[in-house]
Amino acid sequence: MRYYSTNGKAPLASLQEAVVKGLAPDKGLYMPERIGRFPDPFFNRIGEKGLTEIAKEAANLFFGEDIPKKALDGIVEETLDFNIPLVKVEEGIYALELFHGPTFAFKDVGARFMARMLSYFVRKKQQGEVSVLVATSGDTGSAVANGFLGVKGIRVFVLYPSGKVSAMQEAQFTTLGQNITALEVDGTFDDCQALVKAAFMDSELNDRLHLTSANSINVARFLPQSFYYYWAYAQLASRPSADQVIIAVPSGNLGNLTAGLFAKQTGLPIKRFIAANNRNDVFFQYLRTGEYRPAPSIQTLANAMDVGAPSNFDRIVDLYDSSHASIQQAIDGFTYNDEAIKTAVREVYQRTGYLLDPHGACAYMALKEGLQHGETGVFLATAHPAKFKETVEACIDNPLEVPERLKAFMSREKRSLLLPNDLHELKKVLIARS
Repeated sequence: MRYYSTNGKAPLASLQEAVVKGLAPDKGLYMPERIGRFPDPFFNRIGEKGLTEIAKEAANLFFGEDIPKKALDGIVEETLDFNIPLVKVEEGIYALELFHGPTFAFKDVGARFMARMLSYFVRKKQQGEVSVLVATSGDTGSAVANGFLGVKGIRVFVLYPSGKVSAMQEAQFTTLGQNITALEVDGTFDDCQALVKAAFMDSELNDRLHLTSANSINVARFLPQSFYYYWAYAQLASRPSADQVIIAVPSGNLGNLTAGLFAKQTGLPIKRFIAANNRNDVFFQYLRTGEYRPAPSIQTLANAMDVGAPSNFDRIVDLYDSSHASIQQAIDGFTYNDEAIKTAVREVYQRTGYLLDPHGACAYMALKEGLQHGETGVFLATAHPAKFKETVEACIDNPLEVPERLKAFMSREKRSLLLPNDLHELKKVLIARS
């Protein structure tokens, strides 16, 4: 499979080149030249299959032309060594719990898959050390850092906005050491993301280092997230209304939503998607008006969604041939402020006993607002509520038990390097530590 750039000015790349480079030379995002489709019998029998079996078939559809099946199956098996249950919250509404992995967040799937795929290509290519750059507004940093921890030949630099991630999230990537370096940037997530992109475009850095990204701009990070969309549908496939399933996605950088849209392109019979935004509602405004206007990000309770210039917007536009009407047909959108989020966490807990995190609360509200008669709704519960302990406890007025594996991160010493929002300073750190 060859990959082209959304900007259309870069040479076609192989999967290996797309994964190792991360970003195309013309600053565009890599897209596969074609998207395969599953035959109808695949979906007719999908309810009989388990998560790993489904994921192997999806991985083979996307990557099977470039990686031998045995190696690809091994990558999937190592990635998905945890459960992804579909939990009924109330009649017609289900939560797909994506927080049962090592860092208690949905990004464990994409980050673990990418770590193993990148390691496969590094070994195959027999090149020197690769430096992974990742910007995080919360859970990406912890998932990537833990996914790559101890992987030979790969060094990871996590850039995060100082004071704008939860203490629990910060502890998960600033206490690891080994091949992980945490860079605490004086700025916003958008500043961190801009620094990462600028580093990829810097000729001096690229001459000296092998740079790649582990953000959802990387095809090996966002495409594996499609696995759990197939799995969600599989758990509802035997229901009479299986052709009426809609999925609500907490949306920040839009990688998670894009993975779902790719799955739909392969034939997955999801009726439509709902993009749930917090106050950073650039994509919601685009859906309404057809005009894309990036803006500085605003800090909210759902911090992983605090993105004012979502990278994967370009992929969505490319996927639908720049047709705003087609995008509107495939995706609904809603937006919520912090007060609405807090109210949802409290009300759902009191009424059903189900505990939402701030991001899942956005998706739940969007699902409730967008659900039509006869439809079955799934919302993505993307992080364990304990990662936002103080916020959630204030909403429900009850103490929240923190899983022991999550507590362990908080007991370790924080190690991070303070960094101004300056490319020159970032370059000095990368060169010195690579």
